[in-house]
Amino acid sequence: MLKPSDFSPRYLKRLLLTAWCLNTGVHVPAFAGEPVMATRPATSMTLSERNLRAHLSFLADDLLEGRGTGQRGGDLAVRYLETQAALVGLQVLPGNKVQGYRQAVDILGSQTLPESQIRFSAGAQQWTPVLGKDVVFGSSGGRQNVKFSAPLLFVGYGIHAPEENWDDFKQTDVRGKLLVMMVNDPQPTAEEPQRFGGAALTYYGRWTYKFEEAARRSAAGVLLIHTNASAAYGWNVPQTSFSHERFSLPGMGNPLEGWIQENAARQLFTAAGLDLDQLRQQAERRDFQPVLLNATAQAEVHNRVRQVRQYNVLGMVPGTDPVLKSEAVIYSAHWDHLGIETDTNGKTQIWNGAVDNASGSAALIEMARVAVRQPTRRTQIFLWPAAEEQYLLGSATYVQQAPWPLAKTAADLNLDSMNFVAATKDIGVAGSERSSLYHSAVKVAKAMKLRIAPSVPDLGGAYFRADHFNFARVGIPAFNVGSAVFSGDGHFDFDKAPQDVYLKKMRDFKQDYHTVRDVYHPDWDLSGMLQQALFTLRLGQEVGNDSKMPVWNPGEAFGKIPRQ
Repeated sequence: MLKPSDFSPRYLKRLLLTAWCLNTGVHVPAFAGEPVMATRPATSMTLSERNLRAHLSFLADDLLEGRGTGQRGGDLAVRYLETQAALVGLQVLPGNKVQGYRQAVDILGSQTLPESQIRFSAGAQQWTPVLGKDVVFGSSGGRQNVKFSAPLLFVGYGIHAPEENWDDFKQTDVRGKLLVMMVNDPQPTAEEPQRFGGAALTYYGRWTYKFEEAARRSAAGVLLIHTNASAAYGWNVPQTSFSHERFSLPGMGNPLEGWIQENAARQLFTAAGLDLDQLRQQAERRDFQPVLLNATAQAEVHNRVRQVRQYNVLGMVPGTDPVLKSEAVIYSAHWDHLGIETDTNGKTQIWNGAVDNASGSAALIEMARVAVRQPTRRTQIFLWPAAEEQYLLGSATYVQQAPWPLAKTAADLNLDSMNFVAATKDIGVAGSERSSLYHSAVKVAKAMKLRIAPSVPDLGGAYFRADHFNFARVGIPAFNVGSAVFSGDGHFDFDKAPQDVYLKKMRDFKQDYHTVRDVYHPDWDLSGMLQQALFTLRLGQEVGNDSKMPVWNPGEAFGKIPRQ
């Protein structure tokens, strides 16, 4: 909880004046005698632990009610961020795609109602799995009531990948069928150790791809079989996500989409006279054929639907070079988490999301404060996307309605779930090796006397799970810098001893991820967070001052945009 002593009288006065100016449309004035002006060059780059802690503790406070999409706490977070953007001296981007520091993100919210159910019929057997315990599901795209009866079709991994000579559908017409799929992607073999990225997860293994593929093929719906190993997280993650209101862009998604527990799936396949494990083995082969289950599903999905306008918050530091200032490097960190919810018993729970991602949002404010005082040749854009927890919708809207030309965007450096444990001797740059950003990262790490953390297989598909991926999909080199949550099984070399104590703190957080236990602790050592933020800012400034734009390595680009 913040205390008045956390802020100086000058800071409070400036904050109140800035808020008043934003409400009235008056230009935010500079204070006479402020210690640092936006036009004053900096001789060194120093981030303030005090500032970072104040922003972090406020954004993760119960007052902001978990910064939920479409909730009051989210509105408060946006208000705080845009006030801070003005306070530190960020300028508003030009053009009509932003209003002040805001970019509108228009989305549809759907809350699955308790009366929703799915019933399976296999021969003479009928079974209704328990919503939440055995199965979770909902609808996307603004559908209010969905009712259908459909045959079930097992489609293996549900992947169509011509470059891998892989097609799980084999020209089967899946329209009107409820697809049952495995998550992850085909595993490497002795003959093909690098198929589908080897041990690493490719985008084909992500649940988002599988929902997208089902929608492209006009299926009645899709259920993903959950296992901890294949999903890289426990049942609590989809359970939590589907118990909250879910959001989508208009027109996207399936009439029914969700997850089914492995034991529940096994019961369904057994009732249909099929061996789930045997089918899984068949699905590891290219000659796999979709299997029509001797079963049907009767589904009723009732949703409370509403239209919601959220906002990305963004501001810029104009570049200093007459030519290169037309290009930009983006720093991003989503502001949203899972919000607040009161159950039927009147118990209120808040998903504060201190690490995920009050940490990144707070760091970006402090980085912007320093960047204003040390501009680069290219323009620097600071972006706080909305609705990251809702399928990366804020960053998707940014690239679809880009207020800065995508062809003139050099890179996106994303911060999500930062190091809250302690400073390290190394820095994680997983994903940078896909482009020339890796070489820039090595240069910055050397200057900071840091080692590049060992490369480990991306077993959980971390590269595809944060906002930078939407930039990568349209051809902009991008990665998530040093994520604390998704960096494997604790590849950190902490400055402090004993190592195992600090590694345990980092690993233990995986049990708190997307739970109400992700809260701010005043005794956190923020030295690692400051280090990570400083590395990211220095990397952005390296890109911002380089005479050349970053480029993808051959064969690595997810999308193509013309470079000028």
